[in-house]
Parts: sequence; C-alpha cells; structure tokens
Amino acid sequence: KRPALEQVSYVLIHSKGFLDDLPWHYLAHLEAKTNAQRGCSSDTTRACLRLRRASGDPSKTYLVCTRCGAGSLFSPFSFGPKIKAMRTQPWIKERAVLDEPPEIVRVNHTQVHYPKTRSALVIPPESRIRKGTVVDRLYSSTQKRKLIETAVTPLQRKSAIRSVAGELGCDASEIETAWKQIENGYPLYGKSLCITPGQLLADEYTALIGEIPDMADDEDFVTRHYTAGWKALSSEISPDRPEAGILRGIDRLIAVSRLKEILVFEGFSRCDREARLVSPDIDAKQDWLPAVELFGEGIFFSIDTGLLEAWERHPAVMERFEQVRKRFDAVFTPFRAELQRLTPRFLLLHALSHLLIRQMESDCGYPAASIRERIYCDPAGESQSRESGGKSPSMAGILVYVTVPDVVGSLGGVVELAEPRRFLSLVSSAVARADWCSADPVCAEQDGHGLYLLNRAACHCCLLIPETGCCFQNTLLDRVFVKGDAAGSMPPFFKFPAGEI
Repeated sequence: KRPALEQVSYVLIHSKGFLDDLPWHYLAHLEAKTNAQRGCSSDTTRACLRLRRASGDPSKTYLVCTRCGAGSLFSPFSFGPKIKAMRTQPWIKERAVLDEPPEIVRVNHTQVHYPKTRSALVIPPESRIRKGTVVDRLYSSTQKRKLIETAVTPLQRKSAIRSVAGELGCDASEIETAWKQIENGYPLYGKSLCITPGQLLADEYTALIGEIPDMADDEDFVTRHYTAGWKALSSEISPDRPEAGILRGIDRLIAVSRLKEILVFEGFSRCDREARLVSPDIDAKQDWLPAVELFGEGIFFSIDTGLLEAWERHPAVMERFEQVRKRFDAVFTPFRAELQRLTPRFLLLHALSHLLIRQMESDCGYPAASIRERIYCDPAGESQSRESGGKSPSMAGILVYVTVPDVVGSLGGVVELAEPRRFLSLVSSAVARADWCSADPVCAEQDGHGLYLLNRAACHCCLLIPETGCCFQNTLLDRVFVKGDAAGSMPPFFKFPAGEI
C-alpha cells in the first residue's frame, strides 16, 4: 500500500552532449518470448517495472515487468548498443537518431558532466576603470548597448539614447559621450580582443612584476612590492643555512592585496573529456558565455632565471624530465591550450606551488580547496605580450591566491603571509615537506601514476591537492624536482651551487 520508493540512479548519455532517461520498458522487453510480452505496451500510470537481484547470484540484477512477466539481465554495458534513439535533453520530447551507441552510467558519475572553464585576472588598464560611471554602466549592459546599436535612423538613435538615459538616471548628452567612448574602443582602445592563453599569462606576469603608479585601494588589481625587504634578509642569514638558498632562488616577492578573477564557463562534454564540447546553452545560439566575478588576494613570487636556466641544463634534471615529457607529448590533455610545451622549470614550479598550498592551509587557516594556483612559465619569452606588442619576458613565477564571489574580497589571511620574514618561514617549511613523505620510499620511487601516468613522486600525503585548486588536474607533479633524488645525482633546486650559474 505504501511502497518504498527509490530514485533510479541510471541515466543515458551520449558524446554529443545528449542526456536522457533510460527507456526502461523497452529494455525490460528486449528478451520477450511470448506474444503477450511482445505486445505489452508502456503504462506510466502503473508501477510495473522492477529491478530485482538474482537469488542465486546477488551480483546480477534483472529488470522485470510484473504485468507480463518479461525480464532482462540488467547490464549497462550491453544495453547501450541496443538503444538507437534518445532525447537530446530531458525536457525535449523529440528523439534524435544516434550514429554511435550511448552509454548508461549512474547519475552521479563523473562522465555525466565534464565542465570546461577558463579564467583570467583583471589587470591594468581594465582594472583601473572607475566603477559606477555612465560609460561603465552602459558598457556593462548588453541590452542597453544593443538598443542603441540596432537603431537605424538618427531619430531612432535619439529615442534609444533618451530611453537609456532615463533608465540610468542621467542626461542624454552623457549617454552620447559614453557611446562615443565605446565606439572608440572603450575600455581597450584598439587592443586586440583575440587573446591566446599564453598572451593572457604574459600580460598578467608583466602586471604582477611592474610597479603601478598612483594606485588606489579600490581598484581591481592592487599590489605591494616586498622585493627590497626580501633581498635585505640575505645579509641576516648565514650562507650555510637552508634559508640562504631560498633567498637566492626567489628574486621577487609581491603581495596582491586585491585581485579580481573572471571565471568563464566555456561548455561541457559527456562520456569523455576529449568528446565534443557542448555550448552552455546546448544549441549554441547565444553570442555570450556565462561567467562569474571573483574577488580575493594572493602572493606572487618569481624564481631567479639565471639560477633556473643553469639548473635546467643539469644532466640528471634533463634525464628525469625527458621521461615525463615523452608521456606528455604522447597524450591529449584538456589543458593543452594553457601548456603547449612542457619544460623542467614547469615541473619545479608546479611541485613548489602544491607544497606551498599545503603549507598555507595550516598557516593561514584557509582549506586547500579554497586556495588556487597560477603558474607563469615561459623559458624563452615565446608568448606575445598584448601590452607591449612584442615578446614577453622569460617567465618563472607562481601566484597562489584565494577568491570569493563577495566584492569585499577575502579575509586577508593570505596577503599577511607575504611579509618577507613570514614568507621565508612559509617557503622553508614547504620545501622541508618535500624531503620526506609518509608514503616513502614507495612514493619517491614511483615511475608513473595518476592521469596518463604523468605523476612521479607525488601522492595524497605530499603533493596532491583538491582539484579545484590545481589548473592541471593534479598531474605533472614530482617533488624530486624540488628536493633532489636519493642518489644525490639530481641536485635540489634551492641547494644548487651558485658557482654553476
């Protein structure tokens, strides 16, 4: 009378982005033997389908129709190829004929939805735009701009401007002035909108290492340079202490007390990360993508490129790097656009970034899932800088930061760690973490594991962090690049002899 109801935990997915309920009635009658079973029609008003475990073998489940007695062994792997049509989405009634079989998976399986996002920091000149001005409010409203844009005659244009002025609470003359600024290219004023991921990182790196004149605290990108204070610590530390190597290896230290990140949802795929990318609006009719603004703070530091280039040329470093590079070049990774070419310095920076995030978790109070990384790595300055129009500087830097949707930003616990003495203590503790893992010697001797076997000396005890914080899906990690190998042939980076530069 009161049956126990349970949500059916299986869905039908397709590599084209289709999602549908399973055709349960059709699947239950695949092996119909009698005319009554073959003629049994679907009845959605009665609960006549059951999933029952076999009494002799609990590992087997049968899909049974209690009206006619038909039944089939429920097997997601064998049922998929027998389904020839499905709805493209649950709310669309029409069914699409399939050119390749769908897959049956549990509704909470990761294959159901692989999101693809891109993010970028708002840097000068965009970060210096004064919020609340007429031109900013007009530029931020797509509907109001289209209203003026689509006006054909001067009379229609004048009427549209008056309408927008009324909505924004200003004079029509102010809207006309703001519209002229937008037509002249506000806020980029002629700079290209076609920017590659490499150009974005090069511009961010240039903004991070540069001094911003007349900076106001309410801008979207506020930095404070601690490099002079960082270098002054060298005179206080004995050359034979481990901290001396860290002071020599890190050449810039900058606190980013306010930053703004734009996170864009590009689309998603089903079945496989490499499957066709589906637009967020499914039918790809919109000319915009959903995005969110995140506000926060962070710490940026760069590695001395002279020391880094000498370390990269070391035979033991190159030998260990080549083993990872061959695997990386042989597979397709979702972050291929962000990382076109793998280098030893990237493996060093990535491992150091994860060590720092794990140490910050205990020092600043934020969980590791809230702390994110941005790796700036370009050995030869190959990325074209949008700002300068020429080659970008050789990049070797790390930004670790936290962001929240609140415009006020985060609590300030991260940026406090950028004070030179605190940062030295933070990095020293993080580097010490690399020396020993509780899973050693197994962890240190790993030849390859994780996604596409792209990790080596890295596990959940030492380097892996929640995937929300890693831009590279917790791959390309090896703490040996930081600590050196047990045999002593590969030198630790922060103990690399200065005389070899």
